[in-house]
Amino acid sequence: MEPQQLGPADAGEILTLQRAAYVTEAQAHDDLMMPALLQTLPELKQELADPACRALGLRAAGRLVASVRILTVDPATAEIRRLTVAPDRQGQGLGTTLLLAAEAGLPAAVTTVRLFTGERSLANQRLYGRLGYQETGRTPAGRYHLVHMAKQRALAPRP
Repeated sequence: MEPQQLGPADAGEILTLQRAAYVTEAQAHDDLMMPALLQTLPELKQELADPACRALGLRAAGRLVASVRILTVDPATAEIRRLTVAPDRQGQGLGTTLLLAAEAGLPAAVTTVRLFTGERSLANQRLYGRLGYQETGRTPAGRYHLVHMAKQRALAPRP
């Protein structure tokens, strides 16, 4: 399975996957009002149409089973957003594959990659830690905290 670019035409499928994947997060954090569950189709289409946003996905037998969005915040910083894997495909390395592909596709000038996850998402935190992300802080989100993490990348040498 090779990551492929996704765009506004894939928004409905991405939104379906996103909602399915975030239900377990919402249950773990006792928060059914998570932004990932409330995002609308027009909002997602607008996000995917933004030139600063890139989306990647993995398909199995035509079905979208994982997706991620990457936002270039400034020339040196990118954010990984909404890394989602279908509940029946979690634990198979799809999230790792997409995260590594997202990082590999970043411009050479990007030296900082940021992301966040819920404090009760321990498997996510372990995954991000294995891939070099370190906790940079926590912010309250209702009855739990978001764990912010970042990874420093070496600046590519100039020819």
